[in-house]
Amino acid sequence: MASCDVVVIGGGVIGLVTAWRAAQRGLRVAVADPRPGGGAAQVAAGMLAAVTELHHGEEALLALNLASAARYPAFAAELADAAGAGIGYRACGTLAVALDADDRALLRDLHQLQQRCGLDTRWLTGRECRKLEPMLAPGVRGGLRVDGDHQADPRLLTAALLTACQRAGVTFHRREAREVTVTAGGDRATGVVLDDGTALAAGQTVLAGGSRSAGLAGLPPGVEVPVRPVKGQILRLRIPPECAPFLSRTVRAVVRGGHVYLVPRVSGELVVGATSEELGWDTAVTAGGVYQLLRDAHELVPGITELPLVETRAGLRPTTPDNAPLLGPSELPGLHLATGHHRNGVLLAPITGEALAESLVTGELPDYARPFHARRFSRTGREVPA
Repeated sequence: MASCDVVVIGGGVIGLVTAWRAAQRGLRVAVADPRPGGGAAQVAAGMLAAVTELHHGEEALLALNLASAARYPAFAAELADAAGAGIGYRACGTLAVALDADDRALLRDLHQLQQRCGLDTRWLTGRECRKLEPMLAPGVRGGLRVDGDHQADPRLLTAALLTACQRAGVTFHRREAREVTVTAGGDRATGVVLDDGTALAAGQTVLAGGSRSAGLAGLPPGVEVPVRPVKGQILRLRIPPECAPFLSRTVRAVVRGGHVYLVPRVSGELVVGATSEELGWDTAVTAGGVYQLLRDAHELVPGITELPLVETRAGLRPTTPDNAPLLGPSELPGLHLATGHHRNGVLLAPITGEALAESLVTGELPDYARPFHARRFSRTGREVPA
């Protein structure tokens, strides 16, 4: 039986950033994941869109998103120094546009919500949008310029976090965590058992398994992890050198009531996404999903059909009933949650790692994370220390 201070179940962005920050606080940390660095981040576009991802009813989440976005420049620099490689962070801004009158009304409604929340966004005419991004279709009716919404490359981010963890002394067990172990009385988590039967004893356990967090065995009755998968399909295209610059910033749009985004990378990659489908564990790329994305992207930027299509992928977003993450001590002492980030996993990586490290060291979440404590959907709904 191996032992450590903390075992993290899941080696995606959230699990890795939690392990890295915990190791920096002097804890002996292990990560259990058969393919660390994989998961939803391999499919995500990496938009750091605290402002343009604001939705009605999610105003409480806005403060956490903004706080994490503000940490990104320092976080990216620190991680690049620790790993010896960058994460593709770009302070390029975002342009959200509409193509017809109905979509323009929806975007205007979003702008009003942003203004009520005190956010810095500016309404542009269609002509002003096309001046910023000449590749936009002539039919663009208006848009929002959001200079504070940036981007990072999730694949570079996970690679850098993996290296930073290794350099910080984090141990990796490349196996699936099968179940959480608990004391004989079932009153405290004591580690995990892996799928090969290996037992990892730990003073504290962090469940960061993304969309699969709810399926872990061994949890006592009454200890629930209300996370479900939401499917998203995404495309990756290549911008040939002769076509550059294609887009200078992330471009998002409402097209016939649906959402599409185009994220240009410095590397010449263009990410187009993303569908949102309640289809359980299905991760098949469908002709309909690819068609929908290409159709909407073509209406937004007609020249996109000339670009080579190099990859199609589908992934699962871990989603809670209120679309906000589950953070910190759970109903089972010794078990912490870091899951349920839905569409904001990359954006919330800096603040999640920080909050979970504090939770692991002190037993309590910092004030800014308490509205998202892991027990808020339990019968009592109370936040309790670890």
